[in-house]
Amino acid sequence: MSRKQITGVGPLARSGVTRIGADDSACPILHVDMDAFFASVELLERPELRGRPVIVGSPAGRGVVLSATYEARRYGVHSAMPMSRARRICPQATIIPPSHGKYSEVSKGVMEIFHSVTPLVEPIASDEAFLDVGGARRRLGTPADIAAKIRAEVLERFGITCSVGVAGSKFVAKLASKQCKPDGLLVVPADRVVEFLHPLPVSALWGVGERTEQSLVRLGIRTVGDLARVPLTTLQRELGHAAGTHLAALAWGKDERAVTAHVPDKSIGAEETFAADVDDPEVIRRELLRLSERVAARVRAGGHVGRTVSVKLRRADFSTITRSRTLREPTDVAQEIYATACELYAAAGLERIRLRLVGVRLESLRPADFASHQLSIGEKEAGWREAERAMDKAISRFGPDAVVPASLVRGRLDEMEA
Repeated sequence: MSRKQITGVGPLARSGVTRIGADDSACPILHVDMDAFFASVELLERPELRGRPVIVGSPAGRGVVLSATYEARRYGVHSAMPMSRARRICPQATIIPPSHGKYSEVSKGVMEIFHSVTPLVEPIASDEAFLDVGGARRRLGTPADIAAKIRAEVLERFGITCSVGVAGSKFVAKLASKQCKPDGLLVVPADRVVEFLHPLPVSALWGVGERTEQSLVRLGIRTVGDLARVPLTTLQRELGHAAGTHLAALAWGKDERAVTAHVPDKSIGAEETFAADVDDPEVIRRELLRLSERVAARVRAGGHVGRTVSVKLRRADFSTITRSRTLREPTDVAQEIYATACELYAAAGLERIRLRLVGVRLESLRPADFASHQLSIGEKEAGWREAERAMDKAISRFGPDAVVPASLVRGRLDEMEA
């Protein structure tokens, strides 16, 4: 079944197609997904780049693509692709370094729009969320009407577009939003779910990664419809009982999961891929400090504290190890996170091993309001915590480079001299 047969709101509407009376009475679930979110936010300040291939990522580093405009995607560029490959297949693209503060600000505003519609909002990432709008019908209209209003308000307030899938389950709603990208609205009525699902490639199902897809293709299963016709016992035998049962249910559109209002972060982390492999412990510790500062600022901004610090260390051969330690008390202080990260790095025995990537993460998060801090003997009541909160205020007002730890300043000077 084509997108036109289900609905025609969004890009199809611009070609003269209108919504054809799709029955959304049993479709209270919306999946709202911003279109090329980071790239779209960047283009607000660079309107001259509209209509051209643009990539958000490190211009010279070996990181990955964070976002790409649809003009760049036509060349095969996609999120999480290594930047080296993206530059190779789309050399004419304009590359913009990421500005995470701007994305967070817009994301917060978009989520406020969602919460003005319903309290049942389940964020999946900074640029997408599930909404259950069943309780908002009397006030705001049908689910399709609500989806259209959300799209209009996001565009009016932030100048960016989003795509919305409307369905009776989270699984189908998410597939619908993907099918109508960019800038679309797709309703999948309850009585047409199978018609919508079965022509899709089997890789569209949640839980079908590259290896599972290869296993299914060996069985002659290429579409969701092919999988739906395979006996359950066969799928369970080939894929395992749990995976086979899960995919068989999805193939018929069965997904009983409810929208869960705001699941708080369980951890917050940051990582960096070096421009060249590094074996200098001083450089690595400097990066651990930079990452610890970033993690702590995000934790404080979210009103959290965390108790477990972990580090991620990836060697030049791509082998990766992680180490973690649970603190005596929860923290939101960068210096405490950094000290623990350095200890974990030293204990890993990699101080003269070339590293490609390092990461820092704070886990076991809880609201800061419910965490108490016990002063140690000789500890001053005002210390790093208060100093870092003062730094937060300065950075919020004057920008990310307003306050920088001295060791990071020395590191930048050393890099410039080198």
